[in-house]
Amino acid sequence: MACGSAWTKLQGKSTTYSITLVKHIIEGAASAASAQVKLVEVDEESAGQRLDNFLMRMLKGVPKTHLYRVIRSGEVRVNKARAAADTRIAAGDVIRLPPIRTAQPQDAAQAKAVPAREFPILLEDEYLLALDKPAGVAVHGGSGLSFGVIEQLRRARPQAKLLELVHRLDRETSGVLLVAKKRSALLALQDQFRGRETGKTYMALVVGDWPVRKKVIDLPLHKYLQPGVPGSPGVGERRVKVVAADDPDGMRSITLVKVARRLTGFTLLEVTIKTGRTHQIRVHLASQGHPIAGDDKYGDFDLNKTLTKLGLKRMFLHAWRLVFNHPSTKERIELVSPLPTDLSKFVDHA
Repeated sequence: MACGSAWTKLQGKSTTYSITLVKHIIEGAASAASAQVKLVEVDEESAGQRLDNFLMRMLKGVPKTHLYRVIRSGEVRVNKARAAADTRIAAGDVIRLPPIRTAQPQDAAQAKAVPAREFPILLEDEYLLALDKPAGVAVHGGSGLSFGVIEQLRRARPQAKLLELVHRLDRETSGVLLVAKKRSALLALQDQFRGRETGKTYMALVVGDWPVRKKVIDLPLHKYLQPGVPGSPGVGERRVKVVAADDPDGMRSITLVKVARRLTGFTLLEVTIKTGRTHQIRVHLASQGHPIAGDDKYGDFDLNKTLTKLGLKRMFLHAWRLVFNHPSTKERIELVSPLPTDLSKFVDHA
């Protein structure tokens, strides 16, 4: 069947195609190369997603560099037209895919090497999953890590149609982490985070006696890469710093602070962020002269060595409470993750 006639027949059909995310409709052709061309119809659950993210989710194992290359070249088409990687797709859109190289044997082996793992669950229904993330586990692979929470969770739940991170936590930060199970839930929850409609409160133990009157930190932040000689420890790593209010690269960042408990040499704080900047809590608290205990990037490094001997072997930052509207019922949900044992023991003996 020629490509043109295949397209005509596709347009004349009213059938809804759906297998997991989409229904693959293989377009026949005379040559072996064109026989691999595919037409993909977007379903309702995938509507609103970026083209690149949609393709990465659908074509698991295909190198990202290859996906972006075929998008830029115009080989990927949306409704017969060229489209950029950040194009938002809609239900009913037909995406043309050229013959695409699948995963190499080593890529498949790496995928199988991801261990299946379930995490403690705070809440789960058909729309979302709220996990109690342990410290020391990244939320996703990258930056030298082959996998994180989301990859392990997908491996443990191969039948799941969709599992996507709604937000992120630093690797050493424990606590409440939301995962969407439907595209509609993902978009609704992310809109809430962007619109500051959620309540994210952390427990942080800082060095020193926090001033009782210091309740709001409103200082812009700027991300940069750690300078230095290439190959040296930490060089090229992402860092964040407070900048002047008129700095063109500064992003407004607001942190609310409440004293929860005073300890000898430390203060336990309830910290609520109104903006979700990278390392916001860590940098804001350190900028006030009260770094988080155990912070290996912005903390008191000599003190951290002593704290390790006393039992605090990681940064004392815990995503304690998260408040949001359920993406379907609109009910206001409050989730609480108690302090993990290692942190609660340190506080009790401090």
